[in-house]
Amino acid sequence: MAERNPRPANVPEKFWDPETGTVRLEDLLASYQELEGRFGVPDVPDGYRIGCDHGLFEPDPDINARLHTAGFTPEQAQLLYDLAAERMIPMLQEMAAQFQSDRELERLVDHFGGEDKWREMSRQLHAWARKNLPPPAVEGLTTTYEGILALHRMMTGNEPPAMRGMGGSGSATEADLQQMMRDPRYWRDRDSGFIARVTEGFRQMYPDGMR
Repeated sequence: MAERNPRPANVPEKFWDPETGTVRLEDLLASYQELEGRFGVPDVPDGYRIGCDHGLFEPDPDINARLHTAGFTPEQAQLLYDLAAERMIPMLQEMAAQFQSDRELERLVDHFGGEDKWREMSRQLHAWARKNLPPPAVEGLTTTYEGILALHRMMTGNEPPAMRGMGGSGSATEADLQQMMRDPRYWRDRDSGFIARVTEGFRQMYPDGMR
């Protein structure tokens, strides 16, 4: 039996009721409202529903007002906020790492008795490390306060016997240690326990050069 009214070519199938031969108006209206919400400019700036789950900042009323004046849709406004967060996260991480680096440099200067003594000690440490250790070990030990002190103990022969346990079964490989150095706990948080595991890993891996 043929349909009561054939579906017009310009009416999508999901909006057509073949039993009644009519357009599903409620479905069509709901779809339109959804599109309007996504691609239409809200009536007022407060109509933007910006998600900031990253916690870096909150939606700004003044910025929303400017976006509204410029005719930004909710989707475009959200994209703008998302791009801002995407750019800010690496910048904040870099700033935090630099701040921590400056603090650790101050600690080293204080530990070795002043800038001149630290400058000379730094030169000696780097020269000894380049001569006795492979590049990954030098990189791993010269980027933190704890690593520098461990390197100093190795150079002066005051390094204690190897500690047992690296947080897992067996010995860490060089690839394991490189991966640990990329962990935020190492380069960003400066987790002393985590850094000690990396330092000890290199010490166990290259015992001849670290005596």
